[in-house]
Amino acid sequence: MKPPSSAVLLASCRRNASSSSFSKPSPEVVQHCRDLCASGYLLALDDFVDHPKWEALLLLAKFIKVDFRISNADSRRALAQRFRTSGIHLIAEKVETQAELNEARALGYTFFQCYFFCKPAMVSTRDIPGSKLNYIRLLQAVSSSEISLDNVETLLKQDPAMVYKLLRYLNSPLLGLREIRSVRHAMTLLGELEFRRWVSIVVIVAMASDKPPELIRTALTRAFFCEEISRTMGIAPEGPNLFLMGLLSVTDAILDRPIGEILATLPVSSAVRTTLCGGANRFRDIYDTLLAYEHADWDALASATSRIGPVEAAIPGCYQSAAARAASVAS
Repeated sequence: MKPPSSAVLLASCRRNASSSSFSKPSPEVVQHCRDLCASGYLLALDDFVDHPKWEALLLLAKFIKVDFRISNADSRRALAQRFRTSGIHLIAEKVETQAELNEARALGYTFFQCYFFCKPAMVSTRDIPGSKLNYIRLLQAVSSSEISLDNVETLLKQDPAMVYKLLRYLNSPLLGLREIRSVRHAMTLLGELEFRRWVSIVVIVAMASDKPPELIRTALTRAFFCEEISRTMGIAPEGPNLFLMGLLSVTDAILDRPIGEILATLPVSSAVRTTLCGGANRFRDIYDTLLAYEHADWDALASATSRIGPVEAAIPGCYQSAAARAASVAS
C-alpha cells in the first residue's frame, strides 16, 4: 500500500529505562524499516542518542529528533556538527523558550516541535501597544452583531498596508472572484459573513506580524478546522462563530495578555468566550478535539469526540484540509 504524502515512520531510540544499555535493532526491524522506506515512508529516529548500534537505521533515516528536555547543550551541538551536512534533517523536540529556539536554529536544526509559540509572554504593563489598538478595534467592528461598514472602512483606512493586504487576499485565485477594487466592493461581492471572516483573517495576520510565522499558521489552521468540523457535525450555521473561536484562540500569545482580558474587549458570543476561558460547553468539546489532535493525544481525542458525535474518522481529513487552506493564506 502506498503511504499518504509526507508519511513519516518513527523509530524510537530511547534508552532502556531500567538499564544504561541500548537495545540494538534486530535485523528483522531494520529490514521492515528498509521495506517501508522503499514504499515511500520517511524514517525519523525519535529520542535520538548517538551510539554505534543505530548505524543501520541511520543509513535509512531522513530525520533525527533531539529532545531538548533530556539532552544538554554539548550533546545537541555534537549531534548538529555530525549530521548537519549528512542529508539528515535535525528536529529540535520540546523546545520551550525563545532562547532554545535561537540555539537550535544557530546550530543548524531545521524543524522544531514545540508549543511555546502559542504561549503568551506576559509583560508588566497592561496596555496593549498603540500599534495594535487599531487591530482590536477592527476585530470589535467585524465581531459585533450589526456591522457598520462605514466604521470598518474608516478603521481600515488608518492602515493602508492592511487595505492592500485585504485586497490582495480577496483578489487571489483562492476565492476565484472578479477583481475587487475597494472595501465596499468587497462586501458587496462577498456578502456580510465572508467579508467579516476575511477582515478577521487579515487583522490576525497583521497583529501577529512580530511573532513567529507558526503562530499565524496555527491560528488559521484552527479557524478553518473548527469551520470544517461544524459541517461534519451538521451544525454549519455555527461555523462562523467556531471559525472566530479558532482564530482568536492564540490572541493571548499574539498580544501577550490573558485571553480573558482580550475577550472582554470583543463582542464575541458567550459560547466562544466560555470556551476560550476554560469553561464547559459544546464549543469546548470541539476545541478539546482540536487540541487533542494537535498534540497527538489519542486518548484525549477519543474522549472529546465521544462528546460531540461520530466524527473521529473525519478529523484527519478536516485537519489536512484546514492546514492546506491556512498555508495558502499565510504564504
